[in-house]
Amino acid sequence: MWELKFDPSKPKLRKILKEHEELALRYFWDEKAEEGGSKDVWPNVNERLEEGKSISRATIINFLQAMSERGVLNSRMESGKGGYHGIYSQNMDEKEFQKYVLRTIITSMYEDFPESTREVLRELRALAS
Repeated sequence: MWELKFDPSKPKLRKILKEHEELALRYFWDEKAEEGGSKDVWPNVNERLEEGKSISRATIINFLQAMSERGVLNSRMESGKGGYHGIYSQNMDEKEFQKYVLRTIITSMYEDFPESTREVLRELRALAS
C-alpha cells in the first residue's frame, strides 16, 4: 500500500515519490497517454529508470491501484488474455497532484498541531504578499 512519505532533502516530486512512482505518473502527464495498463506503464518506467535499475510489474500494478484509490488516476477493469486488467487514465494533472499532496500534508499537520499550523500559514501568507 502506498503511503505519503515526505523527505525534504529530495528535489521536487522526489520529496514524496520514488523514482519509479514519479515515472509511472509521468507516463500519463508527459507522454500524454490517454490511458494505459501495467503492460504499457511498466516497460516505459523501466526504460527511463537510472541505468542498472529495474522495477517489477507487480510494483507498478500496486502503485497504479493505490493512485486510483486516492483519486490521482481513474481506473476501470477490462477483460483480456489472462483475466481482468486495470486500465488507468489521468484524473489529476501534475499541478493538481502537487496541490493534493500539499493539502494532505497541511491537513494532517493541522489535525496534530492546529495552532502551529495556523501560525506557519499566516507567516507564509505574509511572505507571499
